[in-house]
Amino acid sequence: MPLAAAAMPAPKLDFSEFEMRLAQEVAPDPGLSAFYGAHQLKPVFVGAEAAPRRAALIDAIATAPEHGLPPARYDAVGLSRAGQAEDVATELLFARALSRWADDVSNGLVEPSRTDSMNKRQVVPVDMAALLDQFTRGDPARALDTLPPQDPTYLRLKDMLSDQARLVAPAGTPEVAEGLYKRGVSGPDVANLRARLAAIGFTSEAAGDEQLFDDSLADAVSRYQDAAGLPVDGVAGPKTLAQLNGTTTGPQTRRLMIAMERMRWLNGHDLNARMIWVNIPSYIVEIREGGDTVFQTRSVVGQPDPDWETPEFSDTMEFVVPNPYWNVPRSITAESYLPKLKADRNAVSHLEVVDRKGRKVSRENIDFGKYTGSNFPYYLRQKPSADNALGRVKFMFPNKYNIYLHDTPAKGLFSNSSRAASHGCVRLADPFDLAYQLLRSNSDDPRGYFQRVLDQGEERWIKLKEPLPVHLVYFTALPGPDGGLRTYRDVYGRDATLWQAMRKAAEAGS
Repeated sequence: MPLAAAAMPAPKLDFSEFEMRLAQEVAPDPGLSAFYGAHQLKPVFVGAEAAPRRAALIDAIATAPEHGLPPARYDAVGLSRAGQAEDVATELLFARALSRWADDVSNGLVEPSRTDSMNKRQVVPVDMAALLDQFTRGDPARALDTLPPQDPTYLRLKDMLSDQARLVAPAGTPEVAEGLYKRGVSGPDVANLRARLAAIGFTSEAAGDEQLFDDSLADAVSRYQDAAGLPVDGVAGPKTLAQLNGTTTGPQTRRLMIAMERMRWLNGHDLNARMIWVNIPSYIVEIREGGDTVFQTRSVVGQPDPDWETPEFSDTMEFVVPNPYWNVPRSITAESYLPKLKADRNAVSHLEVVDRKGRKVSRENIDFGKYTGSNFPYYLRQKPSADNALGRVKFMFPNKYNIYLHDTPAKGLFSNSSRAASHGCVRLADPFDLAYQLLRSNSDDPRGYFQRVLDQGEERWIKLKEPLPVHLVYFTALPGPDGGLRTYRDVYGRDATLWQAMRKAAEAGS
């Protein structure tokens, strides 16, 4: 029996004091640990090659307002004052700024799940090791340019935000005192209002007296209100003055910043791919290819109730299911149907009672009175039919939230302007047309193929040969085909909570 080889001594690790301290400081940050681990703990922002890297980061952070992000969060002033210091503290100052900037501009200022309990979206983390490789081996400025979303929608929102920034008067322009300014009011503050509006391009020609609020000034105020997303009434009241004086963020700016934040949450997805886009507030479901809409239909989404709201998340559409059974969700069984069955075992006769294996159970053998919603051992389901709650077809992207798209026998709701009426799933006005679109990779005649399966009258799961992403999103403002900003009602009140979270994150970093 051969002798065991002698154990080799472990190699001696010769870390400098700089590297040791750097390792200790970045250890709690997974992104920075990966960043410096890929660089063998060598400095990136101090040393002979550091100047262009520092400059690139400072220049990138200077664009923060263009993305609706607060420069103070990245210590823009501290970076500019760092000079040529060559210590660990300076290295960490820049590294932490880079880590925060990369995460914010790429994935969003706030974690989606912290904005609303029904926001289930998961962002794709920045690959800090890959960023370091681009940052140190190539052009650092170009590496940073790749971080923000490059999607045309995001870039258009960014342009619109820049337009809003131009509504801020130059420094030195007289502010307008608090008050209510309308036709007939006069005084020196009216002249200041006229001058402040003129400074940002909303001119008015006084009919002789600059201190008199006349029709020309009312028109200028109306044009400003329209551009700023304010109610247009030609009267300069508290909200108009607060935005005009720069003491508050206007509603249009808020809408744009919120929309850009939501776009950053999607930055890890290829939005040019063929996909299904479900924008909850617009009540529209689309198929998009290359960023263009190739199909759309009206939708009904979840009720504005915490238990029934449609969540935000992304998944993959995998199945078209003609003639579906409706397996009643446990929450609906407990709330709506079990009380009726307790009162009358023959109630809701359109529903079957089945056991955990899907076998039908006679109601005569069940004492419904002894069960509650939490211990009811059976399930309810509705057989395939034209009256089925899911209609004649459903579309499955299997997920733990039990959300899917489907037909409905209740067609009347699609004529309503407000269509938040379901228990969370998304009902479609034109489900058959969507099925034809999705089945085009399964058959040269998707319409005929679907109809043949449908005519059989039995549930069948058709696996798509071309699965495609499905994104359930919540945009209350998006650029329209005409170049303008389309806005939608904040049906679940999610804008307010997101804005609050964004403001809190901005203040925490300043």
